[in-house]
Amino acid sequence: MLLINAVDRLSLELLLDRYGLGLRLVAPEEIIPGSYWGEREAGLIGATLYARLDTPLHSVLHESAHFICMTPERRAGLDTDAGGDDAEESAVCYLQVVLAQTLPNVSRERMCRDMDAWGYSFRLGSAATWFAEDADDARDWLIRHGLLDLQGGLTYDCR
Repeated sequence: MLLINAVDRLSLELLLDRYGLGLRLVAPEEIIPGSYWGEREAGLIGATLYARLDTPLHSVLHESAHFICMTPERRAGLDTDAGGDDAEESAVCYLQVVLAQTLPNVSRERMCRDMDAWGYSFRLGSAATWFAEDADDARDWLIRHGLLDLQGGLTYDCR
């Protein structure tokens, strides 16, 4: 799995900053504040995303996508559990793949492989197949909420 210590952190921080989200690294082996899954998975409290250098990039982008996709009311009280319904969760997964493609040396294929390795599950068996063949509803959700433009490009707006 691609860890954040292996990506261009400046590019990652600039991407998150466009959404009003700050990245705060915690010390190795320290418990990550706001982590829903524990271990080395990213955490969210307010507009701060917490991670360690051994946090998988897919986790950072997934939690970032939750922040972007949630309503302003939920974002204002955000602490650990992003909540949301199934449609929003699908949109979050789609958005994390799109976000990954904006980072140097990170591809859609790599993000999908890491999602599969972590245990994301999709009807068609893999994240890549889902993204390519079964994610129209997620893409439409993101367009409807102003997070993607009609061509599928990022608007850099939060819901």
